[in-house]
Amino acid sequence: MNTPSLKNPALKNMLWLVKREFWEHRGGFFWAPVIAGGIFLLLNLMAIVTAEVIGAQHGIHISDGGDLRQIMSQMDAGDMSKVGMALDLAMYSTTGLLSVVLGFVVFFYCLGALYDDRRDRSILFWKSLPISDASTVLSKVISATVLAPLIAVAAGIAFGMLHLLMLTIVLSFHGVDVWHLLLLAHPLRVTVNLIGYIPLYVLWALPTVGWLMLCSAWARNKPFLWAVALPVATGLLVSWFGIMGLFDLSSGWFWENIVARGLFSAFPGTGSVFGVDHRQMAHQLAANPGLRFMDLADNYQLLGSANLWIGVLAGGGLLAAAIWFRRWRDDS
Repeated sequence: MNTPSLKNPALKNMLWLVKREFWEHRGGFFWAPVIAGGIFLLLNLMAIVTAEVIGAQHGIHISDGGDLRQIMSQMDAGDMSKVGMALDLAMYSTTGLLSVVLGFVVFFYCLGALYDDRRDRSILFWKSLPISDASTVLSKVISATVLAPLIAVAAGIAFGMLHLLMLTIVLSFHGVDVWHLLLLAHPLRVTVNLIGYIPLYVLWALPTVGWLMLCSAWARNKPFLWAVALPVATGLLVSWFGIMGLFDLSSGWFWENIVARGLFSAFPGTGSVFGVDHRQMAHQLAANPGLRFMDLADNYQLLGSANLWIGVLAGGGLLAAAIWFRRWRDDS
């Protein structure tokens, strides 16, 4: 039986369009984070085995766990909190790698999202259906900024917990209580932070998504070259002629807020680099050290940044242009 939300034809069409994107790009959306997470765990396992072998060869024996148990028995609440933070970091480290993979997946997916339909002429089939160009482009935006991050986060959480479990099992061989360690970690908080970051990612990534899709809809060939060469060449011209000096700004401002913002915003975490006051962030970290960079309360301070909302407006304009080019571009 259909759910009430699916009775709306527009929502039902959007759901099928997003499903189509997943089916056609399952390798990037699903298998890329799964394979990357598996390789990460394998490399960590190899490092642990290597460390154990080298320790045995050099006569380092802590298998009875006496030293580790003694150290843990002498820890106070603050030390235990640091151990928990280290365990949380073990979970975040897996997601950090998958975030890089996600950035590349979203970048190249958006770059080919509209160009590939024209190249293989499948656009003629899709245009014959009662589906608007706006719906088609919007489904690709949702796939890039919502579906792909959700899958990457799910994979990151799963592999992060496996990574955490692997570390605690290894420590258990040295006499450390596994359950005691696991109780110090905060997997639920890590999960909430990662999932809660996705809406912010949607907003922050719009300039890059919009620019890449515009190039994908407009370029007759080699969209990658146009997408990268145009902003970089413009940045070089701005630097050579000192154009930003007319606005009392440095050339570095153009490279950071136009070139880098337009090309790399699809990589999660770049909002902490381009969108915040670094001196204020340093002061907050000094006052309250730890994994503050992943807390939702700190990340969502980005909503008060003009950089974010200017990027949202720019991304919306670029997507509107991409829709226009998809409607009128004829490569025949």
